[in-house]
Amino acid sequence: MDFTVQYLSFFVVRGADENETAAGYKHYQTLDEAGYLSSALKDFLDGEFARIVKRKVDRNPKNEQAPTKIGRFIVESGYELESNPNYNLFARLQEATTKEDFRCQSEELARAYANTSAVRGGALIVARAKLDKYFDKAFIFIMKCDFEPKIATITDESSLISQVEMAISAKNMKSIQYPHMPEEGMVEEWELKIHQASHARYFEDFLKFVQYEKSLPEIMNTQVMGLVQQYIEMTYEAESEERRQEEEAIELWAASEKRELQKKWSSEQVIEAAAALVEQRPDLEMKLKLDHIAIKALLADFGENIHIARLGERYVVLIEGNTFQFEKGVSPVELLRPDELEDVLARIRQKQTRGMEDAIAEDDKPPF
Repeated sequence: MDFTVQYLSFFVVRGADENETAAGYKHYQTLDEAGYLSSALKDFLDGEFARIVKRKVDRNPKNEQAPTKIGRFIVESGYELESNPNYNLFARLQEATTKEDFRCQSEELARAYANTSAVRGGALIVARAKLDKYFDKAFIFIMKCDFEPKIATITDESSLISQVEMAISAKNMKSIQYPHMPEEGMVEEWELKIHQASHARYFEDFLKFVQYEKSLPEIMNTQVMGLVQQYIEMTYEAESEERRQEEEAIELWAASEKRELQKKWSSEQVIEAAAALVEQRPDLEMKLKLDHIAIKALLADFGENIHIARLGERYVVLIEGNTFQFEKGVSPVELLRPDELEDVLARIRQKQTRGMEDAIAEDDKPPF
């Protein structure tokens, strides 16, 4: 995947510091195609354009902190793409006909980026590159490299090393690619791809008129709450005290970071609700913990391969399947000849009985 760089602008962004110096930027140089080919940046960026385009991205990521996302330009109903100011900035970069024109448009972008909240210093590179194999229209790439602290180079025998100021690395480079290329040879002009492998969401602050697809957990939360609301409406009288209390309890449950089993629905109701979600998204995950034991599966497994039950005063998770597979590192468990389920349940009951007897014996001990 060979890209031809038509124009490239290089900026250094300065973050706000403890001395209350405002964030800003400085333009260093704008290169045309010939200038780029003879510059040190070519060696630095070689392969980065193809790497950015080929980077895998899920339309609905499996977690909310996914580093790579698809963004879509927001427009009011009935309006065209040209009504979005973020799109217009990319379009002007695509349409620039001279090096000076590209520099001006890139500077507008750098200015907007430097004004985002809590921006950190580093190198900001704006490039227009063409993929001649497929398209006449070029891609816009925005790349941000943070400064690397405590970088040194070996110099000579007397000084040994010298400190390098403003060192940058492509290792954790953040990037924006417009337009998004979902498949080789196909572009989506309404979408861009954003990559920022850190908790700081500078690019999302910078692109205020771009929305991102929901993650799978967000989709499941929304749909589950919709099913819960339907259940409440069918079960409780409108404006009743019971309904108000149930809605408050559900609201607290949904907002909790660590949630416990609610014991409200039967297995059949849960299986029916899960089936409605799985029909839309077969890859929805289910994660739970029983004490310290973590279980990760597909939501579709519940009621089919995974079962939750009570045995006396304790919970039991039953997982059924045909084959076992162990990770690296031999353990004695791999030598097991499994007991029949009835024998295991009998052992659990015996353990519970012994625990209750020990507790009673402890209570019956004299205080002195």
